[in-house]
Amino acid sequence: MSTAPQTLASVQAILQERQLDALIVSQPDNRRYLSGYTVPDHGIQESSGYLLIPQEGQPWLLTDSRFTLQAEAEAKGFRLHVYRRGLLEALEALLLQLTVQSLGFEADYFLYSTHARLMELAEKLTLQLVATTNLVEDLRVVKTAEELELIRKSSSLNDQVFQRVYAQVAPGQSEREIARLIENTMLELGAERPSFDTIVAFGENAAKPHAVPGERRLKPGETVLIDMGLVLNGYCSDMSRTFVVGEPDALFIERLRLVRAAQKAAIAVIRAGVTGAVVDQAARDVLAEGGYGEAFGHGLGHGVGLAVHEAPRLSPHGHTPLRAGMVVTVEPGLYLADWGGIRLENMVIVTEEGCEVLNQDTTFLDLELE
Repeated sequence: MSTAPQTLASVQAILQERQLDALIVSQPDNRRYLSGYTVPDHGIQESSGYLLIPQEGQPWLLTDSRFTLQAEAEAKGFRLHVYRRGLLEALEALLLQLTVQSLGFEADYFLYSTHARLMELAEKLTLQLVATTNLVEDLRVVKTAEELELIRKSSSLNDQVFQRVYAQVAPGQSEREIARLIENTMLELGAERPSFDTIVAFGENAAKPHAVPGERRLKPGETVLIDMGLVLNGYCSDMSRTFVVGEPDALFIERLRLVRAAQKAAIAVIRAGVTGAVVDQAARDVLAEGGYGEAFGHGLGHGVGLAVHEAPRLSPHGHTPLRAGMVVTVEPGLYLADWGGIRLENMVIVTEEGCEVLNQDTTFLDLELE
């Protein structure tokens, strides 16, 4: 998806407001959001390109010869500069050409060594360098109608992958085998890749919120916690389910029902204008009333879009009001070292009057005590 012209216009308006002549965009998701250029970085130390956005006029995409053809095909509306000896050499010529005197850069995605060389260049050109944070991310946080549809499709495919794998989970399989099955199924059904390393945890391992799948093999009656997400058309999805292969015991059902009640309580208060902290507290209150307040240590949720973890945050520190068009996860859990853990996670779209729950899968969400 390439950004609408008004998004670039919004960036340039911010530059004018902050009295910045230009901005270097180095963060890969921001680069894609503004230009449509989809090549990922191979780590922060090996960039596939930078954007140089002037306060006025046509923006530039700076990259090397490995990516020229893709840049030409994808970054419509951007002038292409192919550098031979790295960013700094290219920047010097362009900054002089554009008569840039104040240059913003993304402080959260810039190597110290690159910044040091940029400082040298700034001194040479008598240029003012200005660190910026969340300048583009703040524009990404509210999704367009097109983005929301892409996220719906990503979440729907994630549901389908889970349902196919859930039908195949059986005692004797290892955590690693199921994680590999999930990721292979994602690719088989059309995903580009997982949006993060798949989490599969059995029994006591489920007490680790970000457990790494290992060689532990599933026993009948054990808890299975799966946290999974995929990327489709550049947009991420994220979901968690916890279930038992076989008949769950009364304690598991009781605890799962409590986590589900916490999730429902949080979803019920989500709407534009409510802060992430208020939503987080709604879930936390339910768990505390059930006697498990101390067993829920992480925040309730996070934004999802081009990145699987982005603003806004549903946590005790999430004081920014939610806005219609934001996409967030709602993922309460409880974790007990001597027993295991339960986490249930759905994605929702914030609306003016409430929210739209994206996940249609209901596996083990609403069990009843018999």
